[in-house]
Amino acid sequence: MKNFIKFAFFGLFMASILSLSAQIDPAHWSYKVKELPNNEVELQFVLKLDNGWHIYSQKSDPNGPIPSEFTFTEDKNYKRVGGVVEPKPHEEMDDIFKCVVRSFSGNVTFRQKIKRNTDQPFVVKGSMYYQLCNDGSCIAPDDKPFTFNVPATSQAVANETVETETTETDTAVTVAEVDAPAEPVAEIATAKPESEEPAEHKSLLGLFFGALLAGIVTMFTPCVFPMIPMTVNFFMHSSDNKRKNRRQALFFGGSIIFMFAVLGAVLTLFLGPESLNVIGTHGIPNLIFFIIFFVFALSFFGLFEIKMPEKWVNASDAQADKGGFMAPFFIALTTVLVSFSCTGPIIGAALVELATSTTNRWISLVSMLGFGIGFALPFTLLAFFPSVLKNMKSGGWLNSVKIVFAFLELAFGLKFLQMADLYWGWRLLDREIYLALWIVIFGLMGIYLLGKLKFKGDEEVKQIGVLRLFFAIASLSFTVYMIPGLFGAPLNGISGFLPPMHTQDFNIEKIVVDNRGGVASAVSYDGIPADRKYADKLHEPLGYKGFFDIEEAKAFARQNGKPIFIDFTGINCNNCRKMEQYVLSNDDVKKYMNDNFVLCELYCDMNDIDLPESEWVMDGDRTIKTLGRRNLFYQRTNYNMNAQPYYVIIDAEGNQLTKENFSYNPDPSKFLEFLHEGIENFAKK
Repeated sequence: MKNFIKFAFFGLFMASILSLSAQIDPAHWSYKVKELPNNEVELQFVLKLDNGWHIYSQKSDPNGPIPSEFTFTEDKNYKRVGGVVEPKPHEEMDDIFKCVVRSFSGNVTFRQKIKRNTDQPFVVKGSMYYQLCNDGSCIAPDDKPFTFNVPATSQAVANETVETETTETDTAVTVAEVDAPAEPVAEIATAKPESEEPAEHKSLLGLFFGALLAGIVTMFTPCVFPMIPMTVNFFMHSSDNKRKNRRQALFFGGSIIFMFAVLGAVLTLFLGPESLNVIGTHGIPNLIFFIIFFVFALSFFGLFEIKMPEKWVNASDAQADKGGFMAPFFIALTTVLVSFSCTGPIIGAALVELATSTTNRWISLVSMLGFGIGFALPFTLLAFFPSVLKNMKSGGWLNSVKIVFAFLELAFGLKFLQMADLYWGWRLLDREIYLALWIVIFGLMGIYLLGKLKFKGDEEVKQIGVLRLFFAIASLSFTVYMIPGLFGAPLNGISGFLPPMHTQDFNIEKIVVDNRGGVASAVSYDGIPADRKYADKLHEPLGYKGFFDIEEAKAFARQNGKPIFIDFTGINCNNCRKMEQYVLSNDDVKKYMNDNFVLCELYCDMNDIDLPESEWVMDGDRTIKTLGRRNLFYQRTNYNMNAQPYYVIIDAEGNQLTKENFSYNPDPSKFLEFLHEGIENFAKK
């Protein structure tokens, strides 16, 4: 019996733990008080975030996610000195918000200086307001109280530090670092927890093989391919000793890899992830890269020729003629130098793209090492078997490859220009203008491949081969694919290269929906009343109409005999926008939703909308007075979840109709399965 009671208590304990596990709290705070000279004190907000989660900077873009805020309760015992100082954030151009997003991950410390107005102990109180996100969900911001117990000055003990870490339920911590010398508040780089290392290794492995493939493809560029005859000539005539030739071939390949690895090491040592990220997001580097790509495009079109300084190339050639193991090294050096005009933009573009997607410090070294191996591999194999290359001839087709590269350089260079355009808000490259330029570029490339355009150095095209025909078909098909984008088609396949949809002035779907919504503002839309709460301030996904208040949605569902689809969302929720773009915009999903459900959009971060006093809600000792906090409270108390996006299907009485609720998953088929389950269970009632 005693064992049964123990087992029962243990089961209840585990059940309580599991019931709380859905409540996500990836932010673990501790608080420290540090004594400074001149009667000043530094308050330290020490944050440790779980793997994959990030918090946003106080200096977020107005068009971006919700910034962090620190509010202090006024007290006569102290005076704040400046604002809350934060370390340097991670900056990244976000494809959903279409602006630079500043965030922190791992461990981060925020600091606030205050000046004492008393020698007695006192308490500093206030609250923090912040949003947390990961790759799959966001947690709507809510007020988190904090308390610092500042000791009396008489309690100071030189060179003694007492530290106390908070638990997740702590609200007050006292830590004294007394009589510490004055120090400037240093920026603290965010650190990744050790448990993230496997993901980083996985990312680096994918990066390595991607760079390896890019290096192999580079062999067929017009700058690199002509180096093949020189390589063949050297290894065919250098020696009759095959064994020695193969050793030289290995040394030749290793030299190329070494050169690229040195470049990667230099970038890693002197730039690091933060600087690479600036390259990928700031307007000035993107504008510079556009100019570089534009210049290379003009060169490939034949306007002028870009060469490395002849002194460098001639010196390398002279050393190569001396033979021995120095000869293959200088052949490798000559190959790398001469290929610069084709490999330079490819390497630069790769580093920019990689800098926007990762912050791993070894990105440059791994990418350059992979690229070097891929670049050297074909040359090394051909150097092993030089006779294979006797039948490989360059010719007019190389100029055609050069012109195709010119079109591609021009097209992809525009991506960097639109990043700079977004950064500074020039609005020179709105979505339809950008698409028009791409349509013309790829259309002309297809016409060129068919032999209908000629450039300097081109031979007369009497007939085209099958490979060239297929490239022309691909280019012209891509051109046709982009044309609907001029009228508002999402073009999800290339959405990462395009300016945001909101920059497009002409969007047929939006015009139709807005005009239909205009009629609704006078009467109704599919029976939904026009005067529903908050409809003047909030919006549904494009092509939907619904409610923003759960009680209104329940009343309407009761009258019409339909279930309710609740979308817990946020105005600044990145992943909510992704679900709208990839799932809710799906034609099958949209039709099924509009035919079968009453939509209720509950925004959990709209805390600038005040509730009337009659709708205030008590959460323990706290009174909830804003719409966002009330919706978040409703989500937490009813579904034990505080992250968005989050989707729930209920009937008019509030009964849940699915076994599991639905969170972030950009797969329309899975989402439709969830909807079908809700309708099937509703029909059984």
